[in-house]
Amino acid sequence: MAKKVLCAISGGVDSAVSAALLQQAGYDVTGAFMKCYGEAVPGLASPCWIEDRREALRVAAKLDIKLLSFDFEKEYSRDVIDYLFKEYRIGRTPNPDVMCNKYVKIPLLLKAAEKLGFDYIATGHYARLQRTKVGVELLQAKDKNKDQTYFLHQLGQKELSRLIFPIGVLYKDEVRTLAKQFDLPVADREESMGICFVGEVPMKEFLSKKIKPRRGSVILSSGKKVNEHDGLAFYTIGERYGGLARQIRKEATKQLFVLDKRNKTNQLVIGTTDDPLLFKKKIQVDGLNWIAGQAPKFPLKCEVRLRHRQLLQKATIKNEKLKIIVEFEEAQRAVTPGQFAVFYKDGECFGGGVIK
Repeated sequence: MAKKVLCAISGGVDSAVSAALLQQAGYDVTGAFMKCYGEAVPGLASPCWIEDRREALRVAAKLDIKLLSFDFEKEYSRDVIDYLFKEYRIGRTPNPDVMCNKYVKIPLLLKAAEKLGFDYIATGHYARLQRTKVGVELLQAKDKNKDQTYFLHQLGQKELSRLIFPIGVLYKDEVRTLAKQFDLPVADREESMGICFVGEVPMKEFLSKKIKPRRGSVILSSGKKVNEHDGLAFYTIGERYGGLARQIRKEATKQLFVLDKRNKTNQLVIGTTDDPLLFKKKIQVDGLNWIAGQAPKFPLKCEVRLRHRQLLQKATIKNEKLKIIVEFEEAQRAVTPGQFAVFYKDGECFGGGVIK
């Protein structure tokens, strides 16, 4: 009897091709559409999920499979949206995609699959799995430019042992080609951009719904005040800060960037891209998750990624008085508290945690 797989179908090309490949491989496939965020986006006639579900239905009809719909909006609001606002309020920059995979999409889909008698769940993530005698390893995708292991590093053996990533061995252009060969209705659909759960809406506009402005000083790294900001929550370390270069030509003739956010004094520090304040060679990481289920032996030489698609950076992980410290061979630009440091060795993603 064919193994039963509950495959997430989001309405995009990656998940559609994943379902088609599973079906081609002989699995008994059922589609799963997950509604996580239901509010309407300004400027659009209806919430994003409605169009996505319509496309998912078209994919399921083409493949002649059932499409089950799951409403995870309550859990998403609690475990992702509330987390996002809480982090921004205290001046950090969170990553909702990581938390969504950790608390909502994958664990809740797996729970539903187990209840309904499915053997596996599948998603359209660009990642690979290798099953060994001692467990499951999370490996980088073949397409390094699309690799999404950064967003999956908080998962554990329970989730990975029941997961399938059908397109992890393909490049994006190969996925597009397969979509056309399968004659899928979403073959030419563009990738979504912007905030993952509300579409193409500026983050500041979204945050303004629940975070009130709190004005403070904008200063240069020298300490000179040059402007005022409307809230540290609306800025991210490393982002461009426009409009002032001409006003402070004596101090800065180049493009300006956010160097630091000083929560205690409510100051936003700006400067040029080569300012030493923008670089760090050592960071502390909290909330560690080790995919294998246990921590490795320290010190550990490995590679680290501080943001999605960043080139892997050589580093050493140390355990200093029960604090996990990451020391880089080269100083890292725009290290952002609240984001994740994710660890790799020989193509395997073995865990990570939150940058303190």
